[in-house]
Amino acid sequence: MKGKLIIFSAPSGSGKSTIINYLMTQGLNLAFSISATSRPPRGTEQHGVEYYFLSAEEFKQRIANNEFLEYEEVYENRFYGTLKAPIEKQLEEGFNVVFDVDVVGGCNIKKYYGDRALSVFIQPPSVEELRKRLVGRATDAPEVIESRIAKAEFELGYADKFDVVIVNDDLDKAKAETLETLQKFLGQ
Repeated sequence: MKGKLIIFSAPSGSGKSTIINYLMTQGLNLAFSISATSRPPRGTEQHGVEYYFLSAEEFKQRIANNEFLEYEEVYENRFYGTLKAPIEKQLEEGFNVVFDVDVVGGCNIKKYYGDRALSVFIQPPSVEELRKRLVGRATDAPEVIESRIAKAEFELGYADKFDVVIVNDDLDKAKAETLETLQKFLGQ
């Protein structure tokens, strides 16, 4: 039986990665979508594990060949995107494919797959709480945090375009609510 698709989007600091990592351990037959990028590998990153690493030229050729579900040129010649072929292979193998993408990419994937996909937006309780979480992480400079907050405000404007909005004001509650939502969707 073919798998289904679960799309996650959220502002940075909303707890999306924590929730996804939890869901991957819950016996839902999930496989993670591996994105493609034109940036070079960092550290021990491997092709086909963390990313599919492509040259900018190869990325552009694949765009021209309509091989992407979604993509974005983040900086000049620095692309990120989701290739169709690996996703189709995972679905054919019966896996339910999980995406961790930005709001625009999430909307594009949902449009492409329609009812086979569930789009989930993880929302922080407030922008102020998000700022507290980002400051508390102590991983970013103040100007980076402000840039993430500005992006979050933009992303929050997309929440109503998603099938489900989970407000993460209590992590355990958000995990349970997301798990229940996925179980219902996958059981359809």
